[in-house]
Amino acid sequence: MTTEVHTQVSAEELAQTFDESEHAPVDLSGYAFEDWLALALFWAMAFAVFVQFFTRYVLNDSLAWTEEIATNLNVALVFVGSAMCVRMSRHIQVDFLYRYLSPGLGRVLATVIDIIRIAFFAYGAFLIWRFMSIIGDEQMTTIALPKNLTYGFVFIGFVLMCFRSVQVAVANWRRGYSVLERPEAFDAPLVAET
Repeated sequence: MTTEVHTQVSAEELAQTFDESEHAPVDLSGYAFEDWLALALFWAMAFAVFVQFFTRYVLNDSLAWTEEIATNLNVALVFVGSAMCVRMSRHIQVDFLYRYLSPGLGRVLATVIDIIRIAFFAYGAFLIWRFMSIIGDEQMTTIALPKNLTYGFVFIGFVLMCFRSVQVAVANWRRGYSVLERPEAFDAPLVAET
Protein backbone atom coordinates (compact mmCIF):
# COMPACT_ATOMS: atom_id res chain seq x y z
CA MET A 1 0.00 0.00 0.00
CA THR A 2 1.40 3.40 -1.02
CA THR A 3 0.25 6.63 0.59
CA GLU A 4 0.69 9.99 -1.09
CA VAL A 5 -0.27 13.19 0.75
CA HIS A 6 -0.38 16.59 -0.95
CA THR A 7 0.45 19.60 1.24
CA GLN A 8 1.13 23.19 0.27
CA VAL A 9 4.80 24.21 0.37
CA SER A 10 6.72 27.41 -0.28
CA ALA A 11 8.98 27.90 -3.29
CA GLU A 12 12.08 27.46 -1.12
CA GLU A 13 10.77 24.20 0.34
CA LEU A 14 9.95 22.98 -3.16
CA ALA A 15 13.46 23.80 -4.40
CA GLN A 16 14.94 21.97 -1.42
CA THR A 17 12.92 18.83 -2.21
CA PHE A 18 14.58 18.66 -5.63
CA ASP A 19 17.99 18.59 -3.94
CA GLU A 20 16.87 15.90 -1.51
CA SER A 21 15.11 13.80 -4.15
CA GLU A 22 18.30 13.19 -6.11
CA HIS A 23 19.24 10.48 -3.64
CA ALA A 24 15.77 9.19 -2.78
CA PRO A 25 15.03 5.61 -3.85
CA VAL A 26 12.40 5.17 -6.53
CA ASP A 27 9.41 3.11 -5.41
CA LEU A 28 7.28 1.74 -8.25
CA SER A 29 5.51 -0.86 -6.11
CA GLY A 30 2.25 1.12 -6.03
CA TYR A 31 1.73 0.70 -9.75
CA ALA A 32 -0.10 -2.26 -11.22
CA PHE A 33 -0.23 -3.91 -14.64
CA GLU A 34 -2.97 -1.62 -15.95
CA ASP A 35 -0.96 1.47 -14.99
CA TRP A 36 1.95 0.42 -17.18
CA LEU A 37 -0.32 -0.71 -20.01
CA ALA A 38 -2.16 2.64 -19.90
CA LEU A 39 1.18 4.46 -19.96
CA ALA A 40 2.27 2.52 -23.05
CA LEU A 41 -1.07 3.15 -24.77
CA PHE A 42 -0.87 6.85 -23.94
CA TRP A 43 2.60 7.24 -25.46
CA ALA A 44 1.63 5.22 -28.54
CA MET A 45 -1.39 7.50 -28.98
CA ALA A 46 0.78 10.60 -28.46
CA PHE A 47 3.17 9.33 -31.12
CA ALA A 48 0.31 8.73 -33.58
CA VAL A 49 -1.05 12.22 -32.95
CA PHE A 50 2.43 13.70 -33.41
CA VAL A 51 2.88 11.87 -36.71
CA GLN A 52 -0.55 13.07 -37.80
CA PHE A 53 0.28 16.68 -36.87
CA PHE A 54 3.72 16.52 -38.50
CA THR A 55 2.51 15.02 -41.77
CA ARG A 56 -0.50 17.32 -42.02
CA TYR A 57 1.01 20.68 -41.06
CA VAL A 58 4.71 20.28 -41.81
CA LEU A 59 4.72 17.98 -44.83
CA ASN A 60 1.27 19.14 -46.02
CA ASP A 61 0.46 15.51 -46.88
CA SER A 62 -1.30 13.80 -43.99
CA LEU A 63 -1.24 10.06 -43.41
CA ALA A 64 -4.86 8.91 -43.14
CA TRP A 65 -4.14 5.96 -40.86
CA THR A 66 -2.78 8.11 -38.01
CA GLU A 67 -6.23 9.44 -37.11
CA GLU A 68 -7.78 5.98 -36.95
CA ILE A 69 -4.89 4.58 -34.94
CA ALA A 70 -4.97 7.52 -32.50
CA THR A 71 -8.74 7.13 -32.06
CA ASN A 72 -8.48 3.38 -31.43
CA LEU A 73 -5.60 3.90 -28.99
CA ASN A 74 -7.72 6.48 -27.17
CA VAL A 75 -10.56 3.96 -26.84
CA ALA A 76 -8.12 1.35 -25.52
CA LEU A 77 -6.63 3.87 -23.09
CA VAL A 78 -10.04 4.78 -21.68
CA PHE A 79 -10.99 1.19 -20.88
CA VAL A 80 -7.59 0.11 -19.55
CA GLY A 81 -7.34 3.37 -17.57
CA SER A 82 -10.76 2.70 -16.07
CA ALA A 83 -9.31 -0.35 -14.36
CA MET A 84 -6.94 2.00 -12.50
CA CYS A 85 -9.92 4.03 -11.30
CA VAL A 86 -11.73 0.90 -10.14
CA ARG A 87 -8.66 -0.32 -8.25
CA MET A 88 -8.31 3.02 -6.46
CA SER A 89 -12.09 3.61 -6.04
CA ARG A 90 -11.83 6.86 -8.01
CA HIS A 91 -14.82 6.55 -10.33
CA ILE A 92 -17.62 9.03 -9.84
CA GLN A 93 -20.08 7.90 -7.21
CA VAL A 94 -23.03 9.25 -5.24
CA ASP A 95 -22.57 8.91 -1.51
CA PHE A 96 -25.19 11.45 -0.37
CA LEU A 97 -27.75 8.79 0.58
CA TYR A 98 -25.30 7.08 2.92
CA ARG A 99 -25.29 10.13 5.21
CA TYR A 100 -28.90 9.41 6.13
CA LEU A 101 -28.77 5.62 6.37
CA SER A 102 -27.97 3.65 9.48
CA PRO A 103 -24.46 2.13 9.41
CA GLY A 104 -25.87 -1.40 9.06
CA LEU A 105 -28.16 -0.51 6.17
CA GLY A 106 -25.35 1.48 4.56
CA ARG A 107 -23.04 -1.55 4.79
CA VAL A 108 -25.67 -3.80 3.18
CA LEU A 109 -26.32 -1.31 0.37
CA ALA A 110 -22.58 -0.82 -0.26
CA THR A 111 -22.12 -4.59 -0.47
CA VAL A 112 -25.02 -4.86 -2.94
CA ILE A 113 -23.39 -2.12 -5.05
CA ASP A 114 -20.06 -4.01 -4.96
CA ILE A 115 -21.85 -7.12 -6.25
CA ILE A 116 -23.70 -5.15 -8.96
CA ARG A 117 -20.41 -3.54 -10.08
CA ILE A 118 -18.72 -6.94 -10.37
CA ALA A 119 -21.67 -8.34 -12.32
CA PHE A 120 -21.75 -5.29 -14.62
CA PHE A 121 -18.07 -5.55 -15.54
CA ALA A 122 -18.29 -9.33 -15.99
CA TYR A 123 -21.30 -8.89 -18.27
CA GLY A 124 -19.51 -6.13 -20.19
CA ALA A 125 -16.53 -8.44 -20.73
CA PHE A 126 -18.88 -11.19 -21.92
CA LEU A 127 -20.62 -8.85 -24.38
CA ILE A 128 -17.34 -7.57 -25.82
CA TRP A 129 -16.11 -11.17 -26.19
CA ARG A 130 -19.29 -12.05 -28.09
CA PHE A 131 -18.97 -8.93 -30.25
CA MET A 132 -15.36 -9.82 -31.08
CA SER A 133 -16.47 -13.25 -32.26
CA ILE A 134 -19.14 -11.66 -34.47
CA ILE A 135 -16.88 -9.19 -36.26
CA GLY A 136 -14.17 -11.82 -36.68
CA ASP A 137 -11.35 -10.72 -38.95
CA GLU A 138 -12.83 -7.42 -40.16
CA GLN A 139 -10.13 -4.90 -41.00
CA MET A 140 -9.86 -1.27 -39.96
CA THR A 141 -10.83 1.30 -42.57
CA THR A 142 -7.47 2.89 -43.37
CA ILE A 143 -4.91 0.30 -42.31
CA ALA A 144 -4.71 -3.46 -42.65
CA LEU A 145 -5.11 -4.28 -38.97
CA PRO A 146 -7.98 -6.24 -37.41
CA LYS A 147 -10.68 -4.28 -35.59
CA ASN A 148 -10.48 -6.91 -32.87
CA LEU A 149 -7.16 -5.39 -31.82
CA THR A 150 -9.02 -2.41 -30.42
CA TYR A 151 -11.87 -4.48 -29.01
CA GLY A 152 -9.30 -6.77 -27.43
CA PHE A 153 -8.09 -3.85 -25.33
CA VAL A 154 -11.69 -3.04 -24.41
CA PHE A 155 -12.12 -6.68 -23.36
CA ILE A 156 -8.89 -6.55 -21.31
CA GLY A 157 -10.17 -3.35 -19.70
CA PHE A 158 -13.46 -4.96 -18.69
CA VAL A 159 -11.71 -8.08 -17.37
CA LEU A 160 -9.31 -5.93 -15.34
CA MET A 161 -12.20 -3.81 -14.02
CA CYS A 162 -14.05 -6.96 -12.98
CA PHE A 163 -10.95 -8.38 -11.30
CA ARG A 164 -10.22 -5.09 -9.51
CA SER A 165 -13.89 -4.82 -8.47
CA VAL A 166 -13.60 -8.19 -6.77
CA GLN A 167 -10.44 -7.00 -5.00
CA VAL A 168 -12.14 -3.76 -3.91
CA ALA A 169 -15.21 -5.65 -2.68
CA VAL A 170 -13.04 -8.00 -0.62
CA ALA A 171 -11.07 -5.05 0.79
CA ASN A 172 -14.34 -3.26 1.64
CA TRP A 173 -15.66 -6.35 3.35
CA ARG A 174 -12.47 -6.82 5.41
CA ARG A 175 -12.25 -3.10 6.27
CA GLY A 176 -15.92 -2.94 7.20
CA TYR A 177 -16.72 0.10 5.06
CA SER A 178 -16.36 1.39 1.52
CA VAL A 179 -15.70 4.77 -0.05
CA LEU A 180 -19.47 5.22 -0.32
CA GLU A 181 -19.93 4.90 3.44
CA ARG A 182 -16.88 6.89 4.54
CA PRO A 183 -15.58 9.07 1.70
CA GLU A 184 -13.51 11.12 4.14
CA ALA A 185 -11.37 8.06 4.84
CA PHE A 186 -10.35 8.04 1.17
CA ASP A 187 -9.97 11.79 0.61
CA ALA A 188 -6.67 12.85 2.16
CA PRO A 189 -4.20 10.17 1.09
CA LEU A 190 -4.20 8.78 -2.40
CA VAL A 191 -4.01 5.05 -1.72
CA ALA A 192 -3.12 2.57 -4.46
CA GLU A 193 -4.03 -1.00 -3.62
CA THR A 194 -2.68 -3.79 -5.77
